Amino acid sequence: MSGHSKWSKIKHTKGVLDSKRGKVFSKLAKEISVACKSGGGDPGFNPRLRTILMKARAVNMPADNIDRAIKKGTGELEGVNYEELTYECYAPGGVALIVDVLTDNKNRTAAEVRAILTKHGGNLATAKHLFHRKGQIIIPKEQIGEDDLLALVLDAGAEDMVSHDETYEITTDPHQFEAVHKTIEINKLKPVSAEVAWLPLTPVTLTDEKTAKAVLNLIELLEDHDDVQNVHSSADIPDALIEKAQAAA
Repeated sequence: MSGHSKWSKIKHTKGVLDSKRGKVFSKLAKEISVACKSGGGDPGFNPRLRTILMKARAVNMPADNIDRAIKKGTGELEGVNYEELTYECYAPGGVALIVDVLTDNKNRTAAEVRAILTKHGGNLATAKHLFHRKGQIIIPKEQIGEDDLLALVLDAGAEDMVSHDETYEITTDPHQFEAVHKTIEINKLKPVSAEVAWLPLTPVTLTDEKTAKAVLNLIELLEDHDDVQNVHSSADIPDALIEKAQAAA
């Protein structure tokens, strides 16, 4: 779930290492192929591909999988034609969602996404005006001090940095994302999450445990769908409620 740093931290450090690893690789392969089809297979001339390759390497996607996805995108290997779609939705508690999809059958995917939403208290709606497009990089505090990191990323072009309980959240203009990320890599820092995402203009704070669980459950179900690449959420959920939801899962 993009757009909520605390849940992103948990997802990228815990979820990617569990039994869903194969599904994560499959979704990244789709993104790589689509990026190559639109912009070519050379990351030096394809910023979108460079960004996706950052994500792939961050989760240790095998090089063979990456090479195969690139070749499918450039036409060297036979591949599937995917259509990019965005669904704007609401979850329980007035939480807005943006769901990014890559599909070879938009009617099937639309029906399945709608069914997940309907069954779990969500609905399709216009929500995009509640978000803005930003680069988001999340770094564990154990890797560097706050003042040192702040000076580093601001010099590289970052817009802001916020300190959370265990992580720093860096935001950038989308066009500066790559420069900031490259500076972080040069300084041997390892983000747990780095992407250009839809971030909420006004987060919706949830304090009711039942509502928080319902929102997190809906997001998990959407993210588990094979065609869903990302779910961006306006939810701001306290760590304690996230931990309770994970413990109950």
